[in-house]
Amino acid sequence: MHQQEEPAGAPPTDRRHVGPAARLWAALVDGMAALGTLMIGLLMAMICADIAARNMFGSSLPLISELGALTLVMIVFLQLGTTIRHNRLARIEFFLLWLERKSPRMLALVSGLWELAGVVVCALIAWSTLGILRRDIGSMDFIGVTGVMTAPTWPFRVLILAGIAVATIQFLIRALAQFRLAAAGGEQTR
Repeated sequence: MHQQEEPAGAPPTDRRHVGPAARLWAALVDGMAALGTLMIGLLMAMICADIAARNMFGSSLPLISELGALTLVMIVFLQLGTTIRHNRLARIEFFLLWLERKSPRMLALVSGLWELAGVVVCALIAWSTLGILRRDIGSMDFIGVTGVMTAPTWPFRVLILAGIAVATIQFLIRALAQFRLAAAGGEQTR
């Protein structure tokens, strides 16, 4: 499958309809991925600082393991939306290529169902994350050691929730585009 990347995850048939809302959405999704990339740099710096502290002082820096764990999860969810938008999720390509040759309409339908399954899974994760966020805010949950160094967990949860919400919406955008393509016979107009 040789799909070109589109601004809002839409197939090439919708290229002429890309407006300011789609461009804004694309900027939001890719901006969150850029934030995730910055967080990778921050995580690497934290790990290097911790290694240096262990070698020089014989002990770890406070909060590094807890911050590292939350940052890693946050990075995954911040970058998930752009992974979906640019059609970079792992799939069984040989089956999709075979299906594309046999029936473009069936390929669009199967792809739409795949995207719809993504909507359901991401929405369930978002719902669960919302519950965790509410609990963290309500109980003022912190990580770290009291009296040494602590940090609230809710800012991390907010970014995780934002990332999974964007991924859910991106899956929905792609599912609708694929179902429209299936309804049109699976043929993409150029």
